[in-house]
Amino acid sequence: MDSLKLDKAVFDGAINTAAIHQAVNAYRANQRKGLASTKTRGEVSGGGKKPWRQKGTGRARVGSTRSPLWRHGGVIFGPHPRDFYYKLPEKLKTLALKSSLNAKVRENSLIVLDRINLEKAKTKEAAKIFSNFKIMPDKGTKSNRLLLLLDKIDGNLKLALRNINFLNVNLATDTHAYEVMSHNKLIITKEGLHKLISRIKR
Repeated sequence: MDSLKLDKAVFDGAINTAAIHQAVNAYRANQRKGLASTKTRGEVSGGGKKPWRQKGTGRARVGSTRSPLWRHGGVIFGPHPRDFYYKLPEKLKTLALKSSLNAKVRENSLIVLDRINLEKAKTKEAAKIFSNFKIMPDKGTKSNRLLLLLDKIDGNLKLALRNINFLNVNLATDTHAYEVMSHNKLIITKEGLHKLISRIKR
């Protein structure tokens, strides 16, 4: 296993936790569907008739059986469909990604591979690559999840990697701070690393 000199313009050891925090929160907020919905007293069915006359019964005055105080009534201040999406400045997202990569280096959780070539689309052959690094998780656990970043994904490689349950695969040019931080180990090819560095430096 050889060592690799990393670009100091990106891997300078600086970790901006505030930027990572904002990037993670923004990503998670943007994944929310916001489909929760309740009906107000004006939207629930029924309740058109006044239950009893206004005065003389000795009971409290009621105008509708769909009052929020009644069973099957409307909901006060309930959730309604909304969009949680918000956009972060590109510089902040880049800073968060850069900081997340530095965090992985500090944790000794970054592995750089020359390349990954598979002649056949065999999951067993692909799994051997990770077992050689002794980073495969224990059976039955979801811990130690791995993120593999590539410069490109060919057909055989895609078929071979898709059934490895502890591995997530993405293009290096598409990754983000949340994806990097949510995995225990980051594995990236040299060409993928060059493209990722170019993306951060531009």
